Amino acid sequence: MFTAAGEYGIDLSIDADRVERLLSVTPADVDPAERLTFARNVFVPLTTACRYTCTYCTYYDVPGEASLLSPAEIRERCRVGADAGCTEALFTFGDEPDDRYTEIHETLDEWGFDSVHDYLYRACEIALEEGLLPHSNPGDLTEAQFAELREVNASMGVMLETTADVDAHSGGRRKTPGQRLNTIRAAGRRGVPFTTGVLVGIGEDWRDRAESLLAIRRLHERHGHVQEVIVQNVVPNERSDFAKPDLRTMRRVVAMARAALPPEVSVQVPPNLSPAADLVDCGIDDLGGVSPVTDDYINPAYEWPDLDGLRAVADAGGMPLRERLPTYARYLPDDLRPAGVDPARSPAGRDGWLPSAVIDRIRADDVHGRRLRGVARGDGPLAVRGD
Repeated sequence: MFTAAGEYGIDLSIDADRVERLLSVTPADVDPAERLTFARNVFVPLTTACRYTCTYCTYYDVPGEASLLSPAEIRERCRVGADAGCTEALFTFGDEPDDRYTEIHETLDEWGFDSVHDYLYRACEIALEEGLLPHSNPGDLTEAQFAELREVNASMGVMLETTADVDAHSGGRRKTPGQRLNTIRAAGRRGVPFTTGVLVGIGEDWRDRAESLLAIRRLHERHGHVQEVIVQNVVPNERSDFAKPDLRTMRRVVAMARAALPPEVSVQVPPNLSPAADLVDCGIDDLGGVSPVTDDYINPAYEWPDLDGLRAVADAGGMPLRERLPTYARYLPDDLRPAGVDPARSPAGRDGWLPSAVIDRIRADDVHGRRLRGVARGDGPLAVRGD
């Protein structure tokens, strides 16, 4: 059904009647959430190298210009984030750099890393050492790569963006829906708490949006691993002339997402890109990772709101604001999960959703462990230093 799905053995038949029902959903058909959550993170862009050249993306740099953070730089950024009260180290880079990025591969080799994923593993270890929980967005991965990286990650993610075959993904190094769906499935098979989402305004139509949301639902129904779905609007930038979707469009897409997804899966909008206060009545219940110390390196022209800005969004919906960990509460072990939160069903092929390295970090008897446990219990939001 979807481009390249057969190549990866993706069997996702989307019921046509469900698509039609979803296309009829409006904001009036969904209920507002009872509360609004966010995570406090430090954004660590490990490398700007990427094998893809999506036309709307300003993040990647061409070979010869791409950057790569050293382990010492990673440690310093994580330390700054932990000192500012963050709980999450958001590690991001483009998909695995291809052979064009000779300098990147040579540098990794000089530092003693066999691959960019070996380097990411060490970055996650550094984050844990400094008191943060890693959330990695490394692009498309295989099940074997998830099996390795899940041992040092609290959660992971990749944007589906769309199941449509759009021109924005065209070119010799194109991104396909089959690849993305395979990655989301692989994360589920390996029991990784996972974030995904749709990107609105890159050439997809309304039916594509409905099918994308229902495809995510189907994968979650099989594996139980999707903790949140981001509904993100494209924004104009120096590489792209895609128009930012209007408010009416975003309200409808958000309402569709809430109607399409099971109640336990959060619907998120990025508060630096979307008019979040105008979307709280459409079913959003999360504002994603927001950093008090770093830019949004994916969209650097769009500043994060401060804590007062987040509170204003919650106030617009008449709902409380709560800080959360990068791992949603239902995936936490019994002794760390807040009272009244039902556990997620057990993942296939492993004892629990979180690896021992992450559980040990949360349980540690130090200032970082106490902060993490406080947020897990719902004692946040914490004040940013200087507030």
